[in-house]
Amino acid sequence: MSGSLTMLAIMAEKTPDTNIAPFPASRQSGAQARELPNNLQAEQNFLGALLLDNTISDKSDLPLIAEHFYDPLHARIFETAQRIIGRGQLANPVTLRAYFAEDEGFGEDGPEGYLNDLVDGVVSLSEAGDYALTIYEAHLRRELIRLTDQLSGNAYFPPPEISVEKMIEEAEQHLFNLAEKGQADSGLMAFDKVLAETIRLAEIAANNDGRLSGLPTGLTDLNQKLGGLHRSDLLILAGRPGMGKTALATNIAFHVASTTRTGEEAAPVAFFSLEMAAEQLGTRILAEQAGIDSDRIRRGHFKEDELPRLIQTSDAIQRAPFFIDDSPALSVSQLASRARRMKRQTGLGLVVVDYLQLLQAQLGAKPENRVQEISNISRSLKALAKELDVPVLALSQLSRAVEQRDDKRPNLADLRESGSIEQDADVVMFVYREEYYHSKSEPEQRENESAEKFHERVEAWRKRAEDIIGLAEIIIAKQRHGPVGAIKVSFDGARTRFGDAVLPDQLPDGWQD
Repeated sequence: MSGSLTMLAIMAEKTPDTNIAPFPASRQSGAQARELPNNLQAEQNFLGALLLDNTISDKSDLPLIAEHFYDPLHARIFETAQRIIGRGQLANPVTLRAYFAEDEGFGEDGPEGYLNDLVDGVVSLSEAGDYALTIYEAHLRRELIRLTDQLSGNAYFPPPEISVEKMIEEAEQHLFNLAEKGQADSGLMAFDKVLAETIRLAEIAANNDGRLSGLPTGLTDLNQKLGGLHRSDLLILAGRPGMGKTALATNIAFHVASTTRTGEEAAPVAFFSLEMAAEQLGTRILAEQAGIDSDRIRRGHFKEDELPRLIQTSDAIQRAPFFIDDSPALSVSQLASRARRMKRQTGLGLVVVDYLQLLQAQLGAKPENRVQEISNISRSLKALAKELDVPVLALSQLSRAVEQRDDKRPNLADLRESGSIEQDADVVMFVYREEYYHSKSEPEQRENESAEKFHERVEAWRKRAEDIIGLAEIIIAKQRHGPVGAIKVSFDGARTRFGDAVLPDQLPDGWQD
């Protein structure tokens, strides 16, 4: 018998006229065979250790919360002690007893005797970590039993409004929450804890030696504007067809999964491609990485040195943690389920959705119209970003109103079908290539226009075409935590590659083409 159990046994055997009251029988383990999993002695010993050494919680790899305790009285003791410790004050039987003066849960002897018993029952502070693990695992087992009971009941007597697929997805979400946090949600958080986490993140950023605080995009100016792709953010990347939004998203995503730049760390990426097949995405990535025209890869027309280079590039990048799901007509709940599974199995750093309007609403949801459906999807993607604590980059179409204007640069009002996309997003970016529109607007001679005037317009058109060839803009129209504005980037359509732009005013003096 361990020292702690021996102490409990001695206390239970003491006569009524002693000064030390035994632990109430209702708080000792094994009272009923059908009792939910618990270990009250571990709870008692952990609380006693905490009251002896207020730093015990900080030393544990599993930070406990009040809900992890089986006995409601133990949960109240723990929560009160944590509040006192959080204020920088000492939590012990003397300071705690005033908080429980009216608490009838301690029985006739009141809080003073029970709190002292907790401290007196501690044999070794070094075992506190083991007690914490025991408490936490018992909590998880109780949650699993509750979940399986609910699943069993729904399976035998299914609610008419819930499909089997929805039951499975909800079960998987609950299991994910248990695996990640041990609870379905974080609940209300005291402001002192919020401030402590804020200071911690600020210190990390201050000590980051100029490196990004979020995931890298592979584009220097975009990194500087955004600070990288931040955890729990929903980022919308929108554009009209032909602007290259899929190419940009693929470039960013694969850079995240494969970066070898100094100061950047690669992270697993889940790319949900609802429009393009996985093989097509693979061709684009190979073209961008190998520097070979994607059209020639698709047709198998290679120059002498290109096929060996393609094979070499493929060997170099094939182990990147980049996962593609090209399932058509995917629902947002199915997407969330697969992302949770990937995070649990392989880890997850970024989720990409191409594109938002092709997603279906959550299973079981019956929106009245398309606007409500898109609103449901955008809210769900934002919730997923927070739940998984990763950035979610979702592509979006724009309305045709852009094509009706002289200035084709998109704005927030052009987001297609729902203003809730703008509302839910932390960042909204647009891809714009003037070259695409300019190439379709070659001047034609007007009626009664002189040849000289027409020639001037054609020359101006050609000069502008030369200035914008191979250039694109990423317009940051909304950023919840940072500046907005446009940045110039280069675009190589043949290789589906975006890169840092080198503008004329950035070239050294005397530079010649």
